Amino acid sequence: MEDDGIRPAGAADVAAVKAVTDAAYHHYIERIGVVPVPMEADHAANVAAGKVFVTGDPVIGLVVLEEHDDHLFLDSIAVHPDAHGRGVGGRLLRFVDARARALGLPEVRLYTNAMMWENQKIYPKYGYEVVERRVDGPYDRVHYRKRLD
Repeated sequence: MEDDGIRPAGAADVAAVKAVTDAAYHHYIERIGVVPVPMEADHAANVAAGKVFVTGDPVIGLVVLEEHDDHLFLDSIAVHPDAHGRGVGGRLLRFVDARARALGLPEVRLYTNAMMWENQKIYPKYGYEVVERRVDGPYDRVHYRKRLD
Protein backbone atom coordinates (compact mmCIF):
# COMPACT_ATOMS: atom_id res chain seq x y z
CA MET A 1 0.00 0.00 0.00
CA GLU A 2 1.32 3.45 -0.92
CA ASP A 3 1.48 5.44 2.29
CA ASP A 4 2.85 8.75 0.98
CA GLY A 5 4.30 9.66 4.39
CA ILE A 6 1.14 8.65 6.25
CA ARG A 7 1.53 6.55 9.39
CA PRO A 8 -0.58 5.24 12.26
CA ALA A 9 -0.82 7.79 15.06
CA GLY A 10 0.78 6.94 18.38
CA ALA A 11 0.11 8.11 21.91
CA ALA A 12 2.63 10.94 21.45
CA ASP A 13 0.48 12.28 18.58
CA VAL A 14 -2.77 12.72 20.56
CA ALA A 15 -2.21 16.41 21.32
CA ALA A 16 -1.35 17.11 17.68
CA VAL A 17 -4.40 15.16 16.50
CA LYS A 18 -6.60 17.33 18.72
CA ALA A 19 -4.85 20.55 17.66
CA VAL A 20 -5.11 19.82 13.93
CA THR A 21 -8.72 18.70 14.25
CA ASP A 22 -9.66 21.82 16.21
CA ALA A 23 -7.84 24.10 13.76
CA ALA A 24 -9.49 22.42 10.76
CA TYR A 25 -13.05 22.45 12.12
CA HIS A 26 -13.23 25.48 14.44
CA HIS A 27 -14.37 27.93 11.76
CA TYR A 28 -17.47 25.81 11.14
CA ILE A 29 -18.90 26.37 14.64
CA GLU A 30 -20.46 29.71 13.78
CA ARG A 31 -21.70 28.52 10.38
CA ILE A 32 -23.41 25.31 11.51
CA GLY A 33 -24.40 26.52 14.98
CA VAL A 34 -22.92 23.56 16.87
CA VAL A 35 -19.49 22.17 17.60
CA PRO A 36 -18.54 19.75 14.79
CA VAL A 37 -18.48 16.15 16.00
CA PRO A 38 -14.76 15.58 15.18
CA MET A 39 -13.83 18.31 17.67
CA GLU A 40 -15.60 16.40 20.45
CA ALA A 41 -14.11 13.01 19.61
CA ASP A 42 -12.10 11.04 22.15
CA HIS A 43 -8.82 11.43 20.27
CA ALA A 44 -6.82 9.35 22.76
CA ALA A 45 -9.26 6.44 22.45
CA ASN A 46 -9.29 6.68 18.65
CA VAL A 47 -5.49 6.68 18.52
CA ALA A 48 -5.29 3.76 20.97
CA ALA A 49 -7.80 1.83 18.82
CA GLY A 50 -5.62 2.29 15.72
CA LYS A 51 -8.21 4.41 13.91
CA VAL A 52 -6.06 7.50 13.35
CA PHE A 53 -3.43 8.00 10.64
CA VAL A 54 -1.33 11.15 10.44
CA THR A 55 1.01 12.90 8.06
CA GLY A 56 3.71 15.49 8.64
CA ASP A 57 6.30 16.18 11.29
CA PRO A 58 4.84 18.12 12.98
CA VAL A 59 1.44 16.64 12.14
CA ILE A 60 -0.41 18.69 9.50
CA GLY A 61 -3.14 16.26 8.50
CA LEU A 62 -4.99 13.17 9.62
CA VAL A 63 -7.79 10.73 8.94
CA VAL A 64 -9.91 8.75 11.38
CA LEU A 65 -11.10 5.45 9.91
CA GLU A 66 -13.51 2.75 11.06
CA GLU A 67 -13.47 -0.71 9.50
CA HIS A 68 -16.84 -2.34 8.86
CA ASP A 69 -17.66 -5.68 7.21
CA ASP A 70 -18.66 -4.10 3.90
CA HIS A 71 -16.94 -0.70 3.85
CA LEU A 72 -14.34 1.61 5.35
CA PHE A 73 -15.91 4.60 7.07
CA LEU A 74 -13.99 7.87 6.83
CA ASP A 75 -15.06 9.32 10.15
CA SER A 76 -12.95 12.45 9.90
CA ILE A 77 -10.35 14.11 7.72
CA ALA A 78 -8.52 17.19 8.92
CA VAL A 79 -5.79 19.35 7.40
CA HIS A 80 -4.31 22.20 9.36
CA PRO A 81 -5.25 25.51 7.68
CA ASP A 82 -1.54 26.42 7.41
CA ALA A 83 -1.11 23.40 5.10
CA HIS A 84 -4.05 24.11 2.78
CA GLY A 85 -3.22 24.09 -0.91
CA ARG A 86 -0.29 21.67 -0.56
CA GLY A 87 -2.12 18.51 -1.61
CA VAL A 88 -2.35 17.05 1.91
CA GLY A 89 -6.08 16.36 1.69
CA GLY A 90 -5.74 14.60 -1.66
CA ARG A 91 -2.91 12.43 -0.33
CA LEU A 92 -5.02 11.50 2.68
CA LEU A 93 -8.02 10.60 0.50
CA ARG A 94 -5.83 8.42 -1.74
CA PHE A 95 -4.48 6.74 1.40
CA VAL A 96 -8.05 5.97 2.51
CA ASP A 97 -8.72 4.28 -0.84
CA ALA A 98 -5.51 2.27 -0.57
CA ARG A 99 -6.32 1.28 3.01
CA ALA A 100 -9.80 0.06 2.03
CA ARG A 101 -8.35 -1.98 -0.84
CA ALA A 102 -5.69 -3.49 1.42
CA LEU A 103 -8.44 -4.53 3.82
CA GLY A 104 -10.43 -6.07 0.95
CA LEU A 105 -13.30 -3.62 1.38
CA PRO A 106 -15.30 -2.62 -1.71
CA GLU A 107 -16.16 0.96 -0.78
CA VAL A 108 -15.47 3.98 1.37
CA ARG A 109 -18.30 5.88 3.05
CA LEU A 110 -18.36 9.27 4.73
CA TYR A 111 -20.67 12.13 5.54
CA THR A 112 -20.27 15.86 5.84
CA ASN A 113 -22.44 18.57 7.28
CA ALA A 114 -24.66 20.13 4.61
CA MET A 115 -23.36 23.56 5.70
CA MET A 116 -19.78 22.52 4.92
CA TRP A 117 -20.30 23.27 1.24
CA GLU A 118 -16.56 23.26 0.49
CA ASN A 119 -16.53 19.51 1.15
CA GLN A 120 -19.45 18.97 -1.21
CA LYS A 121 -17.28 20.37 -4.01
CA ILE A 122 -14.22 18.30 -3.06
CA TYR A 123 -15.56 14.78 -2.54
CA PRO A 124 -17.07 14.31 -6.02
CA LYS A 125 -13.67 15.23 -7.51
CA TYR A 126 -12.28 12.15 -5.75
CA GLY A 127 -14.99 9.81 -7.00
CA TYR A 128 -17.53 10.06 -4.19
CA GLU A 129 -21.23 10.05 -5.00
CA VAL A 130 -24.06 11.36 -2.86
CA VAL A 131 -26.16 8.59 -1.33
CA GLU A 132 -28.58 10.65 0.75
CA ARG A 133 -29.08 13.73 2.86
CA ARG A 134 -30.29 13.02 6.38
CA VAL A 135 -30.83 15.01 9.56
CA ASP A 136 -29.32 13.35 12.65
CA GLY A 137 -30.23 15.45 15.70
CA PRO A 138 -28.73 18.92 15.21
CA TYR A 139 -26.70 17.74 12.19
CA ASP A 140 -27.89 17.99 8.59
CA ARG A 141 -25.58 15.57 6.80
CA VAL A 142 -24.84 14.63 3.22
CA HIS A 143 -23.78 10.97 2.99
CA TYR A 144 -21.32 9.81 0.32
CA ARG A 145 -19.81 6.59 -0.91
CA LYS A 146 -17.01 5.67 -3.24
CA ARG A 147 -17.03 2.24 -4.82
CA LEU A 148 -13.58 0.81 -5.35
CA ASP A 149 -12.75 -1.38 -8.35
